[in-house]
Amino acid sequence: MSEQNPRPIDRLLSIMARLRDPLTGCEWDRAQDFSTIAPYTIEEAYEVADAIAREDLAALRDELGDLLLQVVFHARMAEETGTFAFEDVAASIADKLEARHPHIFGDGDEHETQTERWETLKSQERAAKGATGALDGVALALPALMRAEKLQKRAARAGFDWPDTQGPAGKIAEELDELSAAANDAERIEEAGDLLFAAVNLVRHYGVAPEDALRASNAKFEARFRAMEQLAADQGMQFASLSLDEQEALWLAAKRSERGEAP
Repeated sequence: MSEQNPRPIDRLLSIMARLRDPLTGCEWDRAQDFSTIAPYTIEEAYEVADAIAREDLAALRDELGDLLLQVVFHARMAEETGTFAFEDVAASIADKLEARHPHIFGDGDEHETQTERWETLKSQERAAKGATGALDGVALALPALMRAEKLQKRAARAGFDWPDTQGPAGKIAEELDELSAAANDAERIEEAGDLLFAAVNLVRHYGVAPEDALRASNAKFEARFRAMEQLAADQGMQFASLSLDEQEALWLAAKRSERGEAP
């Protein structure tokens, strides 16, 4: 493609280089580093997921662009230090995809299941990076709920897991008692964390992704709460001024409306 009409990715890389120019670039962009940009990278990934959940393809296009900008930003900063560039990032993931799909790009065993093949290759990649323990490589920056699930799955692959749902269910009861008995804030924080970790374990044993389940419950609660507020407003009442019993009645009404039942 001609210099007058560069490929969109080349145009984006050129824009980022100009923004980061030490003499003529943007003051804000020049001041950033990997740690200051990382929170934006995480935020943009969530906004991509939000657009998908809303089935808004126009928003998805825009949010994917914002996420791509984060990749370009990090790559540009690395290029400035002589570490790697955007082309190296693209080459790295291309190499990884081919290595992880030997049944497509190589002579891998077609009878090996996709899950078995994936886990074998991931294990080899972690070992190549110096991992020695089963839990090595679980990213610290993951949301706590998702990281708990990944830690548990890694431990399970090493044989450390309950055989059924009874164990995790009993652990939840145990942790509830310990939280109730906690004597100070430090103990309450510790026991609350243990309770949440146990809940993730139980949900995982039912084959449910905890992050997806909680995201759905958040959406359900939000919709019902907004419906409660609207019901109160329709009756000329301020929701916050109602008694707990009156609010509970609106909650039940919102649930019935959600199911299409008569008030």
